[in-house]
Amino acid sequence: MDAPVQTKPVMDRIELQVREAIRRRVAEHGGSAEYRDPKLFERVWSLLGHATDGRRPDFLLLPELLDESRDWDLQTQLSLSSHRRALGPIILLVKRRVLLPLSRWLLEYTRENFRRQQRVNRLLFACIEELAIENARLRLELERTETTEETETHRETEKRRQTE
Repeated sequence: MDAPVQTKPVMDRIELQVREAIRRRVAEHGGSAEYRDPKLFERVWSLLGHATDGRRPDFLLLPELLDESRDWDLQTQLSLSSHRRALGPIILLVKRRVLLPLSRWLLEYTRENFRRQQRVNRLLFACIEELAIENARLRLELERTETTEETETHRETEKRRQTE
């Protein structure tokens, strides 16, 4: 009887080959020259992959920082209204019965495009947030390293003073 095939190593190898093909294609066709470095490409791939796959784009910090108007949030629902009190109901009736059926195909076409754009916007927000997190984490590590080096330098200076 044959031993069972382990799928994880096979899938990992296939994913690595696909990423390598993408890296070469991006580098050869005008993408960033930095992608010639496979380690850097893997890091970028990992960061962007985490931003797009590992998060719920409805819960991000960047939209919270934007103003309350939510202008960045695309609205795909059509709402008909009128500011006229007397003629308003008649105008809305004409819009609903005549104009809306005539333009329904355009509405459906644009609604799907709005949905796609909404998804792209949220993914971009997630990517920006992930990069901001990475930047903040690296800055904190750098500050800790600098503080540690300053402390060590201070200790060495004090030791020299004491021995002199």
